[in-house]
Amino acid sequence: MKSAVIVFPGSNCDRDLAVAIRDVSGQAPIMVWHRETELPKDLDLIAVPGGFSYGDYLRSGAMAAQSPVMQAVKEAADRGVSVLGICNGFQILTESGLLPGALMRNAGISFVCRDVELTVENSQSAFTSRYDAGEQIVIPVAHHDGNYTADEATLDRLEGEGRVAFRYAGECNGSARDIAGIINDKGNVLGMMPHPERMIEPAHGRTDGRRLFEGLIESIA
Repeated sequence: MKSAVIVFPGSNCDRDLAVAIRDVSGQAPIMVWHRETELPKDLDLIAVPGGFSYGDYLRSGAMAAQSPVMQAVKEAADRGVSVLGICNGFQILTESGLLPGALMRNAGISFVCRDVELTVENSQSAFTSRYDAGEQIVIPVAHHDGNYTADEATLDRLEGEGRVAFRYAGECNGSARDIAGIINDKGNVLGMMPHPERMIEPAHGRTDGRRLFEGLIESIA
């Protein structure tokens, strides 16, 4: 499997994500700087990591979405390449138009950093195939702008098309309908606020995040 991790000024989860992909797939991803205009050829997976790109100035993910490499990411997604955006990566995917909706300031204006319980809503995607629908898992969050927002028609469409991948089992950040992660209409782009790369080995306390990478890599192989 050939993968790449996109690195922006302010990314701080890029190395964690690279380690998770390497540990599960056995192959280290290529680290790609955001100013590149082309991606390595024949990628199977593009990962957009968490962090605080451009210091979250203007609006989280808004400036990174204009980076030269994002045009190449969008073209690859259109060709069916899998794209995984985590936390700031989710914000960048919505700001770039790869996923609908927006991530707003958390309800209560507080940074949330803790383990949260999620419900797996869709186990039919490449990203969630190693989970059971309705299963409760625990993944950590660490964000200030994770309040997922979209108009009611968009939310109804996401629900009706089975594109809500994960939902918070309890109140976390004020997200509409407790949405924690969504999939695009083609099923090859996932954005989520929780950090699965932080729970892939027993030393992390749990391994609930590992199955996301296992299922995704299995679908690509």
